[in-house]
Amino acid sequence: MRIGFVVNDIATEQSIYSTTRLAMSAAARGHDVHLMGLRDFGYEPDGSLSAIAATATVGKRYRSLERYLEDVQSATRERTQLDDFDVLMLRADPAAEAADTAWASTAGLAFGRMVAETGVLVVNDPRSLADAMSKAYFQHFPEVVRPRTLISRDEERVREFIDELGGRAVLKPLQGSGGSGVFLVDLKREPNIAQIVEAIARDGYVVAQEYLPAAKEGDVRMFVMNGRALEIDGVYAAFRRRPGETDVRSNMSAGGKAEAVKVTDEMLHLVDAVRPKLLSDGMFLVGLDIAGDKLMEVNVFSPGGLGSCAALYGVDFASAVIDDLERKTQMRRHYGSEFPNVQLATA
Repeated sequence: MRIGFVVNDIATEQSIYSTTRLAMSAAARGHDVHLMGLRDFGYEPDGSLSAIAATATVGKRYRSLERYLEDVQSATRERTQLDDFDVLMLRADPAAEAADTAWASTAGLAFGRMVAETGVLVVNDPRSLADAMSKAYFQHFPEVVRPRTLISRDEERVREFIDELGGRAVLKPLQGSGGSGVFLVDLKREPNIAQIVEAIARDGYVVAQEYLPAAKEGDVRMFVMNGRALEIDGVYAAFRRRPGETDVRSNMSAGGKAEAVKVTDEMLHLVDAVRPKLLSDGMFLVGLDIAGDKLMEVNVFSPGGLGSCAALYGVDFASAVIDDLERKTQMRRHYGSEFPNVQLATA
């Protein structure tokens, strides 16, 4: 299998990232693995698509993620034809791009769509990822699994909504991820929220969301593959992300700590509730962030935490992901173009 992983920038990748783990897992199985950044694509006059990509030494066995990534980042980058790939996995995080380079994320999705049209399996489906560029995508999931939410730039309406919620709410930007710009506000302690709303609204819309008391204990990151909880021999790819003592955010990038968690029937019911939407959108691998009986977020771009799962449970979930991509590649060979990308992505 020839597989490519699209990241924001090869130079800024880290060994702890789930993408590195997935890439090394695929390489260890003998696959031809390439990494490329959002700025590395090219469209030729003859309509062919290419990318300047890097790969580790073919056939070399790596004992550590650090050494594998070091070889990739120091390798000579070469232009490679994208229609020769079997799978292209889009793992770039739009929120990691600065305001003046936001074009990189949209360009990556545009090239992803063109690559899919050549018959290469592209996951997650790039057309659906384009719809998910803002947190408004979350509002398309069933209301029963979502906290009450307001999206507005009107400070007066935001204050009114917080009052309706009993005086407490979480405020965050409509665009972004990784816990950036997230505030827990309490009108009793901070009656003047104008500055917070103004700061968030400076870059777009404000999302005001019902505060979930269960979030005090952190949220649960659960991996979902093909619309079902990722599980191997009864062990689920899920863990609790506990926030720091003074931080409402439980994201690992914001200092959250990973702990083992028992997956409950309640959590699995949430997966059942979102499955139809994930399947119809071709969302192969996603991360659900769960607090109590509600979803806080659905990460469809670059859900992280496979390393935390491996450390907590001693289970290699990355291999299960590569297993499934191998299966889909075989399906494409058997059926050709009978199944569109969005359907094959979660088949």
